[in-house]
Amino acid sequence: MKTIARAELARHVEVVLARAEATRADVEKLCQQAREQQLYGLCLNTSRLELASALLEESEVKLTGLVGFPLGATDADTKRFETEAAIDLGAHEIEMVVNLGRLKDQDYRYVLRELRDVAEAADERPVKAIVECSALTPEEKRAVCELLLDSGVQFLCTGTGFLSAPNIDEVDSLRTMLGPKFGIKAAGVGEATLAIALLDAGANRLGTADAANLLADLE
Repeated sequence: MKTIARAELARHVEVVLARAEATRADVEKLCQQAREQQLYGLCLNTSRLELASALLEESEVKLTGLVGFPLGATDADTKRFETEAAIDLGAHEIEMVVNLGRLKDQDYRYVLRELRDVAEAADERPVKAIVECSALTPEEKRAVCELLLDSGVQFLCTGTGFLSAPNIDEVDSLRTMLGPKFGIKAAGVGEATLAIALLDAGANRLGTADAANLLADLE
């Protein structure tokens, strides 16, 4: 496994703050840390995007709006509206949770429609589709990868980070199914050794709730 400098790893890291009890002070602290650590970006619920956008003005930190988070079970039209609202509030990217129930029903027309609707509403901004991969069968993973490649979104995110840690073999398998150009974000990464292995396996981005701890081993 290759080694990697702390600054290089930080450029792959997106830290998520999705706790319901997160305060203004929490957002302010996270934005300051993102600037100092030179992270790729932050992922926030839409009600905190306007504040974070103001705090990160003139920085290179990318701001992602979470849509349909964390269950993905809201109606496709609601996700489209939430995407438009996130952009109005300052989001540079969108991260939308795919409707797993509809996917398991093999209602592929519905899933593809919601993916395309969000991609259109994002108005050429990058869209990451969150798929709880640990809840899917191999056949369902292949099906969702085919839908993503036909949808106009740019990334698959392996989960919300709440259910399980990312799996190196799974990322390697997703890279095979999605091809070399489609983005993969591994969510729920907790330490540097795993982070580096996931990048080796084909991930482009790394999601974490604690960037300081993730990068600490590389200080």
